[in-house]
Amino acid sequence: MGETMIFLRRATNVAVLTLLVLPITAVLTAPPAAAESRKQAAARARSMLAQLKVARPLSIRGYSREKFRPHWADRKGRCSTRELVLARDGRRVRRNAACHPVKGVWFSPYDGKKLKSERYVDVDHVVPLAYAWRSGAKRWSPAKRRAFANDIRRPELLTVSHSANIAKGAKGPQSWRPPRRAHWCRYATSWITVKRHYRLFVTRKEKTALLNMLRTC
Repeated sequence: MGETMIFLRRATNVAVLTLLVLPITAVLTAPPAAAESRKQAAARARSMLAQLKVARPLSIRGYSREKFRPHWADRKGRCSTRELVLARDGRRVRRNAACHPVKGVWFSPYDGKKLKSERYVDVDHVVPLAYAWRSGAKRWSPAKRRAFANDIRRPELLTVSHSANIAKGAKGPQSWRPPRRAHWCRYATSWITVKRHYRLFVTRKEKTALLNMLRTC
């Protein structure tokens, strides 16, 4: 009887220790799973990039933002595309009757800034309109250019700090990269996803820069 009780106590202790160990094991194995997801995203991006045509950029002649107008089209009631993106990307966003954000908090992934006023944020076209023009959008219809400028289904529109948006301008990844290196992987995969969807071509230097950023994934 005494041996039976000792066995039961040992079995109970093992069960308790197992329950304590399992959550710790789960926590320890979480980072590799996340890393694998980034690797898979990078692999898909490399595959899409390999399918893009490599060519010299087209002339900027004839370009103007007006060719993509209205690049902040009305979407729902009085809300424009820009206002919808600000509401999507922010936290605790409050809007007035005209749908304009009057309060909220935004995080700029380009430079890591936390912004507490709409005055300090911009909605960036990840692939700039002028850059898209020289990558093939010059040959598009006005309707397709408008759809590109207002695309909220692809990763083309992103809320960032005004200062980062100004620094980026119409530059491509061969000339500008987010100051925050932690965003290079997402930036490159977003850029490639947009260009693949719209069948925009890339330059050789652009392709090299994108592949270098994908190494951070």
